Formats: sequence, C-alpha cells, structure tokens
Amino acid sequence: MRRYTRTLVAAALTTTVVAGTAGWASGSAQQAVSGAPVGAEAWRADGLPDPEGMTADEVAAFFGNVSAARQRELVRAHPSVVGNLDGAPLRLRFEANAKAAGPRYAGQRVLAFDPRGRGQIALVRGDLARARHIAVIVPGSDTDAGNSKPLTDMADALRHAAGDTTAVIAWAGYTTPVGVGLDAATGDLAEVGAERLTRLTDGLAAVGAPAPSLFCHSYGSVVCGLAAHDLKAKDIVVFGSPGMRAGSVAELNTSARVWAAKDPSDWIDRVPNVEFAGLGHGEDPTGAGFGARRVPADDARGHNGYFGAGTRSLRTFAAIARGDVR
Repeated sequence: MRRYTRTLVAAALTTTVVAGTAGWASGSAQQAVSGAPVGAEAWRADGLPDPEGMTADEVAAFFGNVSAARQRELVRAHPSVVGNLDGAPLRLRFEANAKAAGPRYAGQRVLAFDPRGRGQIALVRGDLARARHIAVIVPGSDTDAGNSKPLTDMADALRHAAGDTTAVIAWAGYTTPVGVGLDAATGDLAEVGAERLTRLTDGLAAVGAPAPSLFCHSYGSVVCGLAAHDLKAKDIVVFGSPGMRAGSVAELNTSARVWAAKDPSDWIDRVPNVEFAGLGHGEDPTGAGFGARRVPADDARGHNGYFGAGTRSLRTFAAIARGDVR
C-alpha cells in the first residue's frame, strides 16, 4: 500500500512539474556516487591512512606532518586521491586534479574531480587561497562534469558581480537527478549530496579558508537543507527551491543566515510544497511562515534566470557573498 501511495504522489508531482516545463520530464533513476575516491585502494596499499577514516582536520594534519618533497610524491603517485581529499592543501589539490582531470580542464582550477558515474567536478573562479570571501554554488538537476556550463555561467556571473575579493566554487560535487522524475521528488540523492557538501565546508575550514556563503539552486536547495545543521557556512541562499525538507528556518538547526528567492515566472511555483511518504520537499522557503530572509527577484526570468545581468537577485547575491548585508 505504501509503495502504491508513493507511486501516486510521484505521478501527481511529476504531472504538475511537466505542466509547467513544456513537457520536459524523465524517469531515469540515478545511482549516487559516494565512498572513497578513485585510487583509494592503491593509496592504502602504500601504507597511507584510509581516506574514508580521516576527518578534514585529520587530512590537514597529515599533510602538515609530511615534507614538501613527500607531498609532491603523493601528488604524482596518487593524484585522484590527493585531489579529492577535503582538508588537503589547496595548491596540492589543484596540481593533482590537473593530472586527474586531463586536458579538457587545462588552465582551470579544479578543486575536485571524480570520473565515476556521470562525473563530478568542482571548479574555482578567483583565488581561493587568498579570497576574503567564498561562495559555493550548489546546482540542481542535470548537472555533472560533462554538463557544467550552466553552473559555471552562474559562478562567472557571481564572481564578476562580487569582485576580486570573492572566490566562487562551482560545485558539481554530487549525483544530481536527471530531468524531473522520482529522483527529483525524493531526498535520496540529496542525502548523499549533503554528506559531500558538509565535507567540502569542513575541508575549507581545515585549511583556514573563510566560511562560505552557499547558493543553492532548485534540487540543490534540498541538499543544502539536509546538510544545514552540519555546514560550516555563514549564509545559505536558496532560489528556485522546491523545499528544504524542513518546515521552517528553526527546523534547519543552523547558525547560518538563511535567504530565499523565487521569481514570479519560475515554474517551480507550480510544484506542490508537500512532503508525503518520502516524496516532495516540504514548505516553500519563500513563504512568510518559513522565516527566511527574502532576496528580491521580481526582475529575474524563469527557473534559471537568477544570475541574469543587472537583476536585483544577482546584486543581492553578490552583496551577501561579500558580507555587505546584515
């Protein structure tokens, strides 16, 4: 009976979304990528500490206790591990991922790269090591290493608007849903994504970087909602959100400031804000009762228009990232 009920709710949610998205939908189920990075077995065989057993602080301590020559050896021998260890020195991660990611990303600062599944990647805009402020963009459906341009376009727009003191991480670091189907209606992929996002912020803290502002789009806001209580972040900004799996800001149990935006033409407004039998993502974060600070977005256009040039939403996002708004 429960399975039947879930199917009915999924059908209702998907039908509603399709009506608002010109028929675009997919039922393609995705398998979340998790666990130790590629190459972990060879790393362990060399007598090195288990990547899955170390916290970000322990990773930072490990690299702090080995010589510069040994660090370079580890990058050469185990680039796919070093490049994905949150808490490792940033310069080593960039060097390792330049090797692991290959020529396609030549010249870019790659903070993380995982070729498994559809591929995951985190690309940095600006000088992450010297930035006074850090922003992380957490995307929604259909984002992966092979389809990251919409995400990097957002990062480029925010970096330009926020200025040189802000570095932006375009974080395609979890398995996103494909299209609008059951994956997008459940929190399964978001739960794994929340663990990976928490690890990212732990890693930034471990290397002494400033606490980031998170900008969470669409299904990415579900990830941020589930991770909120563990995130080392100063702001959580959601936009085009189907819900955060919480009934209010208080239920997120976070010390971060929580912001929300939704423009009048965004089709997400047609998605029911329900959570039933594991389907749906709960209250609208822009609702008056939720308690989030509102980001003006009246001049944004559609579900992907919040970073449009000259929009109030982009100007406000930039001010949040710089810490210019209280």
